[in-house]
Amino acid sequence: MKNSPLPPDSSCAVSLEGVVKKYRQQTVLQSLTLKIQRGEFLTLLGPSGCGKTTLLNLIAGFAEADNGEIFIENQLVTDLPPYQREIGIVFQNYALFPHMTVARNIGYGLRMRGTPPDEIARRVKEAMALVKLTDLAERKPRELSGGQQQRVALARALVIRPKVLLLDEPFSALDKGLRGAMQIEIREIQRKLGVTTVFVTHDQSEALSMSDRIAVMSGGVIRQIATPDELYRNPQDPFVAAFLGDVNILPAHYHGADPGGILLRLGAGLIRVDRDRLVGGSHEGRRLDIYVRPEQIRLEALHGDSVLSGTVVNHVFQGDHIDSYIDVDIPVAGNQRVMVRTAGLSAPRQWPVGTVTGLALPGEGISVFNAA
Repeated sequence: MKNSPLPPDSSCAVSLEGVVKKYRQQTVLQSLTLKIQRGEFLTLLGPSGCGKTTLLNLIAGFAEADNGEIFIENQLVTDLPPYQREIGIVFQNYALFPHMTVARNIGYGLRMRGTPPDEIARRVKEAMALVKLTDLAERKPRELSGGQQQRVALARALVIRPKVLLLDEPFSALDKGLRGAMQIEIREIQRKLGVTTVFVTHDQSEALSMSDRIAVMSGGVIRQIATPDELYRNPQDPFVAAFLGDVNILPAHYHGADPGGILLRLGAGLIRVDRDRLVGGSHEGRRLDIYVRPEQIRLEALHGDSVLSGTVVNHVFQGDHIDSYIDVDIPVAGNQRVMVRTAGLSAPRQWPVGTVTGLALPGEGISVFNAA
C-alpha cells in the first residue's frame, strides 16, 4: 500500500482513512473514514453483518485492508502485525489460558515482551488490584465465575499499557444482572486510566449507557457518529432513527412551510415541526415518514383537534412505565399499530383495552425523512 502523510490532528488516537475491506466479491467496508479521539470510549454499533467486527479486526491487525490507511497515535500501522501495534483486546470468549493461574494469565503479554520479572510482578499486582482480583492470583480460570474471568481478560489487556483498548462484545456470555455491573465497572476503569477504547456491540442499551460517542454502522458504512443523546434525539439517517431505540414510523405528506416551521399532513389534520427536523428537502404533496419515539406521544380524550385517533388493543407492564398499543387508521396508509409509552402505571385504568382515544404528537423532537 502507498504510504500517506500522518494525519494532521494530533488529538486522534486512531485514524482510518478511506479503508476498504473485501471478502471475495463482497465489500464489507466501503471506503470508511473514522477518527477516534484520545481517551474517548467509542462504540461501533450495528446489526450482524454491518462490518463492525471487521473494523475492529483491522484496527487490531487481525485482518488486512484492501485499500486505505490506519494510524494509531499518528503512527502508520496499516502493514504492522498485531504485536507491534500496542493494542490490548478483550475477546468475546475471553481466551484465557486454562493451565495458567490468574496472575500468569495477566502477566502473559509482559513476558512475551521480555519485561523484567520484578516489573512483571509489580504491574500484575497493580492490574489485579484495579480489577478487584487481588485474592484470586493463584486460581485457574475454571475456578472463576464469568465476571471474574472477564476481569482477568481485562487486566491482561490493560497490564501492557496499550495505546488502544479493543472490546469485542465482552458481555455476551454474562447474565443480565452481571452484564450491567460489569458495564459500570469497565467504564469506571476506562475513565480512571484514560485509555482510548473501541467497543463492539449490537446491544443498543450497552452502547447508550457506556459511550462517549457511538458510530452506527450498516452495510459497511457509518450512517452517523455522535453522542448517545444526539443520536437518540436527533438522528440524521432513517436507519439510525429506526435502529436505535423504539420508534413509530408514521406516513405523512409535505404541506408547505410558514415562519414557524414546516407543515405536515398526518391523518385528519396538520402538525408543525421545526425546519431542521426534516432531513433533506421536500415539496408540496411529497410522501414523508415521521419518526416519533413512543414516550413523545400522549394519549388524550378524543376531540375535533386530534390529529390521530385509534383503539387501544393492549397494555404491557414494563416496571416503571406502560407500553400501550393503539390501532390507528391513517387515510391512504390504512391500519397501523402505534406504541405509546407512559410513565407510571395509570394508563390501563384511564384507557382500558377497547377504548377509542386521541393521540397528541409533539411539535418538536420528532424526525422527518423523505419516504424511500
